[in-house]
Amino acid sequence: MSSFLDAIRNITPEIYQNLKQAVELGKWGDGRKLTAEQKALCLQAMIAWETENLPEEERTGYMGPQECQSKSTSIPNVLFSSASQSVH
Repeated sequence: MSSFLDAIRNITPEIYQNLKQAVELGKWGDGRKLTAEQKALCLQAMIAWETENLPEEERTGYMGPQECQSKSTSIPNVLFSSASQSVH
């Protein structure tokens, strides 16, 4: 495992961009198709590099703050409202 970590520490921003492009396109810069194993390893390397070098909001898979939609929306209480507050 330490050889993987050593490899991650030696990734430059340029190498990272090449890995990212290869994963996105499914092929290397010279046109050769990535195997499933290569794609998985490139993605692992990208994520590991991002963890050390990018803020959370710029990392692969970041989805922003997650909150239940119903918490942010006020739901009217129509069951116990008066006739003047009803919507019909």
